[in-house]
Amino acid sequence: MTDDASLTARDLLTTTRSFRRRLDLTRGVSRQDVLDSLDVAVQAPTGSNRQAWHFVAVDDSETKAKVAELYRKAFAANMSGRTPRPDQVADLSSAGYLAEHLHEVPVLVIACAAGRLPQTAPPAQLASFYGSINPAIWNFMLALRLRGLGSCFTTAHLFFESEVAAILGIPYDDVTQVAMIPVAHLRPGITRAASRRPAADVTSWNGWSNG
Repeated sequence: MTDDASLTARDLLTTTRSFRRRLDLTRGVSRQDVLDSLDVAVQAPTGSNRQAWHFVAVDDSETKAKVAELYRKAFAANMSGRTPRPDQVADLSSAGYLAEHLHEVPVLVIACAAGRLPQTAPPAQLASFYGSINPAIWNFMLALRLRGLGSCFTTAHLFFESEVAAILGIPYDDVTQVAMIPVAHLRPGITRAASRRPAADVTSWNGWSNG
């Protein structure tokens, strides 16, 4: 554990960022730290208490390289011909750094949910399905932070979900990959709360308001 273990709940929630450039690519991550963090993940609420999640942790170098190659291919295709807004430049540069170095990240954790939704699934079904695992992913990321580990929520590999499933032996017809979470120790640095609009500016009462 590091000094991050002494974070207040508010500090933990407001300063856990999408860490990319601060990931320490030279220092290994213990499997026990990953498992301990996943023990926190599976305490998250889940629809009908189904707990229909499964996590595939990848720390084998050759396997990571295969997954990272597909991730880079998807990232490049997504960025092709794209002109970012000025406020997106820093984030996209950081995302590009991660794509370039993904194979060097000590552990990649792929969060999966049992079942596959039809392409015509209504919003309520989509919300229930993803709402039953996304809280667990966030719990995982917070638990990692308390152990001095950084992470981020990524989805680029899903453009090649079936190929990643084949590499990792994930039963594609019965399991949906939801996100990939790169995990590494954090290099020293200052982490502050992000600049956000006040909640009062994005909240209305008793009905929708654009005010």
